[in-house]
Amino acid sequence: MPGGTKEIEALVAQWFAQFEDALSQADEAPLKALFHVDSHWRDVLALTWQIETVSGRDAIVKAMKACAVRARPANFTIDPERTAPRRVMRAGCEAIEAIFRFETAHGQGSGVLRLTPDGGDGGTLKAWTLLTALEELKGQKEQIGRARPHGDSYSRDFRGPNWFDLRKAAVAYADRDPAVLVVGGGQAGLSIAARLAQLQVDTLIVDRMPRIGDNWRQRYHALTLHNQVQVNHLPYMPFPPNWPTYIPKDKLAGWFEAYVESLELNYWPDTEFEGGLYDERARQWIVTLRRADGMRREMRPRHVVMATGVSGIPNMPDIATLPDFRGKVLHSSQYDDGEAWKGKNALVIGTGNSGHDIAQDLHSSGAKVTIVQRSPTLIVNVEPSAQLPYALYDEGPSLEDCDLVTVATPLALAKKSHVLFTERARNMDRKLLDGLERIGFRLDFGEDGTGWQFKYLTRGGGYYFNVGCSDLLVEGKIGLRQFSDISRFVAEGARMCSGDMLAADLIVLATGYKGQEHLVRKLFGDEVAARVGPIWGFGEGQELRNMFAATAQPGLWFIAGSLAQCRIYSKYLALQIKACELGLLRQGLPIAAGAEERRAGRSEPADLSSAGS
Repeated sequence: MPGGTKEIEALVAQWFAQFEDALSQADEAPLKALFHVDSHWRDVLALTWQIETVSGRDAIVKAMKACAVRARPANFTIDPERTAPRRVMRAGCEAIEAIFRFETAHGQGSGVLRLTPDGGDGGTLKAWTLLTALEELKGQKEQIGRARPHGDSYSRDFRGPNWFDLRKAAVAYADRDPAVLVVGGGQAGLSIAARLAQLQVDTLIVDRMPRIGDNWRQRYHALTLHNQVQVNHLPYMPFPPNWPTYIPKDKLAGWFEAYVESLELNYWPDTEFEGGLYDERARQWIVTLRRADGMRREMRPRHVVMATGVSGIPNMPDIATLPDFRGKVLHSSQYDDGEAWKGKNALVIGTGNSGHDIAQDLHSSGAKVTIVQRSPTLIVNVEPSAQLPYALYDEGPSLEDCDLVTVATPLALAKKSHVLFTERARNMDRKLLDGLERIGFRLDFGEDGTGWQFKYLTRGGGYYFNVGCSDLLVEGKIGLRQFSDISRFVAEGARMCSGDMLAADLIVLATGYKGQEHLVRKLFGDEVAARVGPIWGFGEGQELRNMFAATAQPGLWFIAGSLAQCRIYSKYLALQIKACELGLLRQGLPIAAGAEERRAGRSEPADLSSAGS
């Protein structure tokens, strides 16, 4: 592998020259010669108008050739304003990694190329992974930096409305409906609304909580984020440099309020989204909102973005004898603080993050606590083990570059990386894990050993970042029982199969949430839910299902995930909605139809109008 910066840049530049020439040729052989047999191309809107991963050299060449006819990609070059090409270690493999820029018929793009030597071809450097991502639509720059608004329309008109007057009118929606209605005011809703605002798409956020930030503020007392501050910035407005490494929930909630004010986002708190119907002819939704005063407002947005999180409805398991218990039963979403349970007996059913944190909070408040484990759980110390996947954000590149490198990692490599992270974390946490196994705690390390990140991406939970509760279990300060050892619940608590009584005054069900498809069915009906299908997780594909991209239901979009996921993918979701507003994309079933046409060998996706040519 070459080592010098100049040598690396020359080799990358040579690859791009060959790549651009090969794309223009009818013969597939020159393009095939640039890729490893086992290689991956991830396109994020730039050539396919989809978020799509293609694996294998022959499949990549076929798909890329078909898309290039319409997208007309050109001018591939190393981006001099970003991290220079360098040698890196990705998924346990040494590679040259280069950030580049390019153009297409409809916009500017950015990407990441990873080159590794082909041992079967004399060590020739070939593409291992390639990302092509849409950066901006032509003529649609975000209103930031030098493109920021000047304020001339009101700052020098002493008799006209001032900035505050205009903001009040914008938020009121007295004489108009938004183009986009965002349901949910957490990090997902704020991120997509901020992105759309910069693209001048009229957007309204609604949230049922009475105050901005309440989705964090009203969670249990001791909660802080479990990943570090440098990973969690929202778009356009990074956290101050003096903020703590792990952000407390109330501090984050306050930031959400400041974010809405600073970025001039239109937000209606204390507003319930009651559901909607899609008008196929008008290509818009008819939705009903219920305000805090009980008044209802009908709106007709062209797009509805569901930003209610990975899961929205508490999962209340059907435990036949639980109604016989005479004490208090709470779902974890209803739990606030343990002070009221000092000196009392508490059972916490569930061993994910919420279950452990609530058990530790109750213990700290003086309650006698027992955790009840229902299924094997992944345990990892919050520091340093749980932070291993975020090592990229400490390597030195800018946040923007780290985000692009993250997007450039296809599923196969991500899984390989997380197997390595998980193996390393198990070794680092061996003493704790051995102690847990000694007391009968059932451990799990994810499907195929892929760890906590893939548990999150496939099921939204099933793991705990240890901030002390696992140590309390090992020390016997918090009890542990298996759910399978409970015979039944009785008035005084849980009767064990052994005949022993596990006394309880409080039972907390830390049993997670139902998938988003349940919420879709509740708000939009069975037909829409069936049309959309599963949300989140990968299924048989390489991308999260129905996330950040068009769904089979016209005008219905989804965004969810961590603060980092929302920051990264809100950009691409906003670009798709803006493209719809410009007539570059059609709403409805365009993306699936376009994919079918490409598989059938036709080069023009059905989702594009002539405006995109």
